[in-house]
Amino acid sequence: MKEGKSAAKLNNSNNQQQHQHQNGHFSPSKFAKLLDPEASWDKDQLGDVLHWIRQVAALVCGMLWGAIPLVGGIWIGFFLLISSGIIYGYYAMILKIDEEDFGGHSALLQEGLFASITLFLLSWILVYSLAHF
Repeated sequence: MKEGKSAAKLNNSNNQQQHQHQNGHFSPSKFAKLLDPEASWDKDQLGDVLHWIRQVAALVCGMLWGAIPLVGGIWIGFFLLISSGIIYGYYAMILKIDEEDFGGHSALLQEGLFASITLFLLSWILVYSLAHF
């Protein structure tokens, strides 16, 4: 019984290695694909990546704004400019994709926008309140 399980594990391991080893190259890691302009993207994958990049930017900016402490509505607009600039720079300059294949600039720039505004405001208010009151 143990021999059957170990043979199945070995066979599964060999299949994974053969799948990874195509044309003499190992498949790139998930993180390497994020910076590869030659990688192929479908609409859902790119949308997920843009969403999470925007969430990280929102968390970092919100914590930074709260720690400094910055107050006023101008900083919300500044966050939107920074966040949209990061997203545009990522898909236009790093990935070099044709935005029309993914619904145009507006669709790509809106990806994760409202959730990031919420996270930005939450982290900004929370850090500001905890650090300065």
